[in-house]
Amino acid sequence: MATIKIKQIRSKIGYPIDQKRTLQALGLHKISQVVEVEDTPTIRGMIRKVHHLVTVVE
Repeated sequence: MATIKIKQIRSKIGYPIDQKRTLQALGLHKISQVVEVEDTPTIRGMIRKVHHLVTVVE
């Protein structure tokens, strides 16, 4: 299956708990951390929810 790289670009401090938990579910804990996950509709929805905190690295 295809994979996608996600990088956290902003801090989660001051954001709602559901967005913090979404970052945690994606495997992101620190700023500038990059994780590689499978490219599924579920993951795409999670990225859309926290699009202001992450970026997709190609």
